[in-house]
Amino acid sequence: MRLFASKIPHITDVVTKTLVDAGDLEISNRDEFKRDIEAILKEYLRKDRVLTEAAKDMLEARGLPYSELYKTKRQLAEREDFAIGEDSVNWIANQLVEMFMQSQFVEEVFADDTALRRTLKEILRRNMQADDDLDREVRRHLKHLEEGTTSFEIEYQKQLELVKRKHGLS
Repeated sequence: MRLFASKIPHITDVVTKTLVDAGDLEISNRDEFKRDIEAILKEYLRKDRVLTEAAKDMLEARGLPYSELYKTKRQLAEREDFAIGEDSVNWIANQLVEMFMQSQFVEEVFADDTALRRTLKEILRRNMQADDDLDREVRRHLKHLEEGTTSFEIEYQKQLELVKRKHGLS
């Protein structure tokens, strides 16, 4: 699962509407509350980007193949108590619940943490599912290349950009 920057405004709107309309949260300023949610999501993207770059640097310094990127990035993420992949949904949901408890724009929290996390995870999964769908679509175009090779990685990135543009995600 992956969070796309273009999905942040939509996720922010859905989280706000869902939790406030259901009566799970009472907020004093809708726009500021949305900015708080947006800040959490943007910070996740920033940190993910930093870890990706650090992992690439480590691979280059150690002379390891690009196929080791995810494994290296996961190790770096674990060291920094950060989550990537499937675990990202839980990490983001936990950050949002913590923000709800500390935000000056949240007047009252009526739902318990478990219920809030469950709702947030459902919203996040629904909006981050595109990553798996994109991967399948890209791989359909690359059946002629062997996975793990340099040419596969280069073509994968090219096709991914094309598919993202096609679906308005870039």
